[in-house]
Amino acid sequence: MEALILSCGTGGGHNAAAVAIQQELAARGHSAELLNPYTLRGERLESVVNAAYVKLVQKAPHVFGMVYTLGNAYRRIPFRSPVYYANNGRMAAYMRRYLMEHRFDVIISTHIFPAEILTSLRRKGFPLPRVYFVATDYTCIPFTEETECDRYIIPSEKLIPEFCRRGIPKERLCPLGIPVRAQFYQHDDRAELRARLGLDQDRRYILLAGGSIGAGKIGQAVSALLSHYDRSAVELIVICGSNQRLYQSMSRRYGSRCTVLGSTPDMAAYMRACDLFISKPGGLSSTEAAVSGASLIHITPIPGCETRNMRFFQHYGLGVAVPFLHTRLLKVCDEMLERERDLDRRGNAKGVIPDHAAAAICDLMERDTAQTAEQEALA
Repeated sequence: MEALILSCGTGGGHNAAAVAIQQELAARGHSAELLNPYTLRGERLESVVNAAYVKLVQKAPHVFGMVYTLGNAYRRIPFRSPVYYANNGRMAAYMRRYLMEHRFDVIISTHIFPAEILTSLRRKGFPLPRVYFVATDYTCIPFTEETECDRYIIPSEKLIPEFCRRGIPKERLCPLGIPVRAQFYQHDDRAELRARLGLDQDRRYILLAGGSIGAGKIGQAVSALLSHYDRSAVELIVICGSNQRLYQSMSRRYGSRCTVLGSTPDMAAYMRACDLFISKPGGLSSTEAAVSGASLIHITPIPGCETRNMRFFQHYGLGVAVPFLHTRLLKVCDEMLERERDLDRRGNAKGVIPDHAAAAICDLMERDTAQTAEQEALA
């Protein structure tokens, strides 16, 4: 099977989901190409699109929330969105040329922008293989309903009513989960993980992260926690992701009092080795925590889809929501640290978040491709 996976760099979750699918396809012997469609028009456009999003959510998340709210409001108007026309006008011709030069059996989009581009091509009569849209948040984000994909992979069957209300046909919905890398399903012994990571076996650890771009009020959370806990009993590990400014600031201010890291390939190990995980409620990082069995506390969501992610996890008992740091964070941390430290919380996700989503998605694509081949042979 020849697969094309489309994603964008507006947040690390979309790319991480794409990589998880690519790795699973490669493990099965399939060919899977990962592409940011904006590179077809030039590296500069890709950089501009990515940088604009990163700066917005890091420096002015409330503005992003306003944009998200406007997107929801625009849904009430019976016209295509500006997002659709922007992608149509700028990118459809480049994608069309690329697909004419390359053959694929399936196309997977883990971001709304490529899905809009493909929808534009389909509406103009350009022949496409089967198209799969993979939702990476626990809500139906604005403009999903104006795309025309063959399958919509959604994070949970609990979200089927919401997607249907937004106009997605139920028969196209596949509640297979958000794909995460295989290492988040490996449940090694905590003592072995701590030994490998160089962590003390008898100390409590709180892991803090702001997603791949280091967004959220991580600095405020670290300051509050350091004033509350003695390092000899509870140590903080702070993951700054690709945010170099945050890494330098945190290292300068708190490096002598806690562990500060940039991006790390050991995120899955740190989640399982630590007693608590504090993070903004990104769809992918929250899913990683759920399948890892981490004790999750959500803080400072980027308004919009992350607010809905936080509500979803709170509602189903998969995480504790602390949107305002100054009111409850320390009390919640105290309470959760008092619970049994080796309590396995993976069971909480059963029936809500599917296991091994990447494998299930690949199973679905293999079945669909085989069925298409049979139909073509009979024609």
